[in-house]
Amino acid sequence: MSDYAERYAASVMNTFGPPKLVLARGEGAHVWDTDGKEYVDLLGGIAVNALGHAHPAIVDAVTSQLGTLGHISNFFTSAPQVELAEKLLTLLGLEPGEGKVFFTNSGTEANEAAFKLTRRTGRTHVVVAEGSFHGRTMGALALTSKEAYRTPFEPLPGDVTFVPYGDADALAAAVTDETAAILLEPIQGEAGVVVPPEDYLAAARAVADEHGALLWLDEIQSGMGRTGAWFAHLGTGVRPDVVTVAKGLGGGFPIGACIGLGDAGTLLEPGNHGTTFGGNPVACAAALAVIRTIEDEDLLEHVTVLGQKLRDGLAVDPRVTEVRGDGLFVGLELAADVSAEVAAAALEAGFIVNNATPRRIRLAPPLVLTEDDVNAFLEAWPKILDEAMA
Repeated sequence: MSDYAERYAASVMNTFGPPKLVLARGEGAHVWDTDGKEYVDLLGGIAVNALGHAHPAIVDAVTSQLGTLGHISNFFTSAPQVELAEKLLTLLGLEPGEGKVFFTNSGTEANEAAFKLTRRTGRTHVVVAEGSFHGRTMGALALTSKEAYRTPFEPLPGDVTFVPYGDADALAAAVTDETAAILLEPIQGEAGVVVPPEDYLAAARAVADEHGALLWLDEIQSGMGRTGAWFAHLGTGVRPDVVTVAKGLGGGFPIGACIGLGDAGTLLEPGNHGTTFGGNPVACAAALAVIRTIEDEDLLEHVTVLGQKLRDGLAVDPRVTEVRGDGLFVGLELAADVSAEVAAAALEAGFIVNNATPRRIRLAPPLVLTEDDVNAFLEAWPKILDEAMA
């Protein structure tokens, strides 16, 4: 570990700080470091590894596709690209011709594409929620509320208004006839898995309609089965105009998508936007393998049931003041500002969790997490809190 850590410090830009571990291999929801210690991965590469590590369906799809057709550029298309676009539209409940997909390499690029799409309305104003995270590129960063991320790089692309998340009245007051889009996460991820009031998205849809604005939902963390549904917004009955997705879409292989529903799918025209690697056959084959495996193994039901067990078990300890989320997208509120200590104690105990804020822990494990994994974590949880709060 120390040798690689020293080499990392000497050769890799210091944008993430020292690595907590040097990982060597993974299988399912488990990883091993270079010293051979095993961990249960309850973060899943930050909601990315939908099928865990080294899942044979992804390995087979990527190796098979790479052995036939790898990169072709977007002067051409391929069967995996077309099939994945069609499948994503189907998962959103759309009929053929009711939407269009632009493929990217990441979530921030999906949001960049969507941001440019909103400018094609002829308007520039975007209303975004406080606590939001939409990416680190300059456009996506302009839509991310955290001052520590934004300030070093200002001035950023305007014209953005931030309002309290979950406050429908504040949202309504901020949107005008000059607003191009309302951008929301159906469940906020980096803020610590924050769930809005039940009618919040419906209120956002109504406000958008009143002013002729687009409703853009960032499902980069919450999508692709993480909440026990393909997309977190589907249970609300709200139809957005734009959906962005990435992270779990490729199960660890880099891919993202900006999806325009209805007329929004026609706003970007030839020459308006582009990508070199987006939608390449290998990435699309990986994403198709993820989707097919979730379907074939009934993982949406598994995520729903196991997520409830996990949340219920964590809520028992009085040092946890709130448990939020759906499926395997879980946020914990602690009774004290000890989330960093909790994450460290969990790591020592063999569990990878994320300290999202000083009082919040975020869990986004692989969808293939087992009941044994959950039982082991719940059994260790009281001692982890003991160590952190000593």
